[in-house]
Amino acid sequence: MRPGVHDTIRDAVLGRLEMLDAAAHAEPSTLLPLARTEINRIAEGWRLLLTVHRQDEEGRCRVCPTGIRGRRWPCQVWRTAYEQLIGEGVPHRARTRPLHHRFARAARIIATRRAAAN
Repeated sequence: MRPGVHDTIRDAVLGRLEMLDAAAHAEPSTLLPLARTEINRIAEGWRLLLTVHRQDEEGRCRVCPTGIRGRRWPCQVWRTAYEQLIGEGVPHRARTRPLHHRFARAARIIATRRAAAN
């Protein structure tokens, strides 16, 4: 079965996250330039995503449709941004799980597919 564009996009995004996870263990001389670039890229990506998910005049998300009247704002995208970027006031070091835990299963699937293709 030939992968569709959705699989290609999904695999590319999950592959990038996998690369960033691996980069966390790189030497400081390699990590610093990468971190500068990626922090800017990630911040701009969040800004764009949050701009699209702004609230309308009725206090609903403009993009998240649920029912006739739409999703109340802040929508799930804004709540997720708050959890991931702010952590509800909990410092990063105090977290019990890494931020990337939601994608761990998908990353394993991609790795399995790549190994099977080789």
